[in-house]
Amino acid sequence: MSENCGEVLLKIGEAALKSGLSVKTIRYYDEIGLLTPTVERSKSGYRLFKPQLLKRLAFIRRAQALGLHLSEVQQILAVHDQGELPCGEVKQHLEAKLIEVRQQIEALETLEMELKGILSGWQDQPKGLLLQTICPNLQGV
Repeated sequence: MSENCGEVLLKIGEAALKSGLSVKTIRYYDEIGLLTPTVERSKSGYRLFKPQLLKRLAFIRRAQALGLHLSEVQQILAVHDQGELPCGEVKQHLEAKLIEVRQQIEALETLEMELKGILSGWQDQPKGLLLQTICPNLQGV
C-alpha cells in the first residue's frame, strides 16, 4: 500500500485480492476507461488505486451479473463521474435488459416445444429410409 495525501492507495495485486477479481480483469477495466477517476500512477509507472475503487469494482460486477454490458456500465459510470446519481440511467438499462430476457424466454419456450415435437415421434432406426439423409428424424426441419 502507498499513501497519497493521507489516502491509502492500493497496488493492483491488493485491489485484485480485495475485490475478488483478477489482476488481468482490473487492468482491462482500466484500459477501457472504467476506472479512470480511481487510478493514479506511481513515479515508476505502476497503477495505484484509490480506496473507492473497490466500490466501483463491486458495482461493475453486480451490473454485469444483472446482464449489463461493459459499454452500458461505462455510460452509467460516466453519469456518476459527472457528480450525479446514475439511478435513472441504471433503471433504463435494467428495463431494456428485462425486455431482452423476456424475449429470450419466449424464444426458448418456442424451441422447447419444437424439441418436444421432434422427440415425441423419434425413431432410432426409421424403416424404409435409405441412408441418403443424415438423420431422417430431422427431415423437413
